[in-house]
Amino acid sequence: MRKHILIVGGGYVGMYTALTLRKLIRTGEASVTVVDPRGYMTYQPFLAEAVAGSVEPRHVVAQLSRVLPGVRVLRGRITGVDHAGRRAAFQPVQGPARELTYDILVLAAGSVSRTLPIPGLAEHAVGFKSVAEAVHLRNRVLDQLAAAASTDDPDVRRRALTFMVVGGGFSGVEALAEMQGLADNVLRYHDGIRPDELRWVLVEAGDRILHEMHANLGRWTAEALRERGVDVRLGTRLASAEHGIARLDDGTEIDAGTLVWAAGVTANPLTAATGLPVDRAGRVRTTEFLTVEGVADAFAAGDLAAVPDVTRPGELVPPNAEHAVRQARRLGRNLVSYVRGRPLKAYRHSSLGSVAGLGHHQGVAQVIGIKLTGFLAWLVHCGYHLAMVPTLNHKARVLAGWTLSLLFRHDTVPLTAIEHPHDEFREAHPLRLAA
Repeated sequence: MRKHILIVGGGYVGMYTALTLRKLIRTGEASVTVVDPRGYMTYQPFLAEAVAGSVEPRHVVAQLSRVLPGVRVLRGRITGVDHAGRRAAFQPVQGPARELTYDILVLAAGSVSRTLPIPGLAEHAVGFKSVAEAVHLRNRVLDQLAAAASTDDPDVRRRALTFMVVGGGFSGVEALAEMQGLADNVLRYHDGIRPDELRWVLVEAGDRILHEMHANLGRWTAEALRERGVDVRLGTRLASAEHGIARLDDGTEIDAGTLVWAAGVTANPLTAATGLPVDRAGRVRTTEFLTVEGVADAFAAGDLAAVPDVTRPGELVPPNAEHAVRQARRLGRNLVSYVRGRPLKAYRHSSLGSVAGLGHHQGVAQVIGIKLTGFLAWLVHCGYHLAMVPTLNHKARVLAGWTLSLLFRHDTVPLTAIEHPHDEFREAHPLRLAA
């Protein structure tokens, strides 16, 4: 009997699982449907490079319908799951909601930004998890520099030239470093702004940044950022962002014109609407085979899954891009075995390492026990992520972007209007003009 596999989420896990199924499943064995609200996979390690302009935003994403021919791709959201009845509530991007039936469920909806009940945070901060946020930050940096160069008001100027990032993990460090690199490249076009007028602040609640890497590399990165003029504040938390003023728990107040929240992620809240077992962090509990614990015909992987680490008994696999891709490939193979009634294999990993870009063609890396910094680390960062990028088309375009960024200066035109495309039209509307 032909099985219908429903994959919820088209990120790393969803796309790579579907890719594996597409390659290995036999005709007539199973059909595959992927549901995702955007219809594309975002390669998140390149978001910071999209801010800098070394990688085009459209090259950071892969269109699911193009990458997955033969797989049914639906744009919309799964809002609830009745696994006992093998039904899922589906809300398409347009039109009425409807039900989808399935035989096997794969939860791969990933994570969302982990926010805290900090006053003013939702109103004055921007996250750093999507292409839209990356494009916004690029436009924001360019706009703020232009605004500072165009005013004589010292308070307006000071605020425009103050940038704060909260979160010292990969996302926060790379976002700040690439924003600073962009600003440094643009300053030559604004004669009225001195480099020392720009203020960069990195706030981290822990005792070091890049805690996913060796402590020595985290310390090296903090010192490298400080040498660039970044105010790295460890053991510090954001207490309030009301009225756009960042108030830290050490009593410091900073009037930051740009506030970026990159303080981690949490499991997609969809897990609460599935009825499947979850841990205290809201992640679906799975076995080492990526099956949902105690539930038939259900699988999960990636950021929303609590996957046991068989190499470290009692611990869970870290939620990061490397493991998401590798879990997806194991998950795809296990699904094929499941459909054919064969034994499943456990997900077992040994980390290849970690890399981070720091702007200005600098980086930090630890790969198979080797620690690197500077330009060589940046090259390793490029090669590491290029190998993970899906499709030859995307690899070629990303590589071309890096090459051009080495040879030529980045574009410095802010396209802020694309974020509010109707404003100019509304301003010119006859009824508005008459009023």
